[in-house]
Amino acid sequence: MPVVSSNPDRENLQMTVIAEFDAPVERVWEVWADPRKLEKWWGPPTWPATFHQFDFAEGGEAKYYMTGPEGEKAPGYWRFQVIEQGKRIRFDDGFADQEGNPDPNMPAMVMEMTLDAEEGRTRMTTVTKFNSIDDLEQVLEMGMEEGMTSAMGQIDALL
Repeated sequence: MPVVSSNPDRENLQMTVIAEFDAPVERVWEVWADPRKLEKWWGPPTWPATFHQFDFAEGGEAKYYMTGPEGEKAPGYWRFQVIEQGKRIRFDDGFADQEGNPDPNMPAMVMEMTLDAEEGRTRMTTVTKFNSIDDLEQVLEMGMEEGMTSAMGQIDALL
């Protein structure tokens, strides 16, 4: 399992997940930059993602949905704020309605993913920041921590 730690931090309204991979940074970067590779790991194994829009540029947007075991669809969106090739991505992350628009009844977050080379390996750190303790608690109750760690557990197979 590549995830080495997962830490919901209620005091700072964030959750940090750290994973390590036996692959160079460039290969790990591609699992974020290529929507077909993202589809193979974003979302837990029982809720695979389909990206139907992916404008991987600062100011660009990605829209996707995860499909549950009973065929139910859970849409989401990303709005890219910062993309530093091979190093860092920061984006607004949220739940969406069926048309892909942000769902105002669900929490919105900001996720930042960074990659660091460490002796031929790559350390991937994702920090998700929340607007309130209620938002953090809501996504934790929905299983976000378990979902993220199981989703990241699928990356090794792509590398």
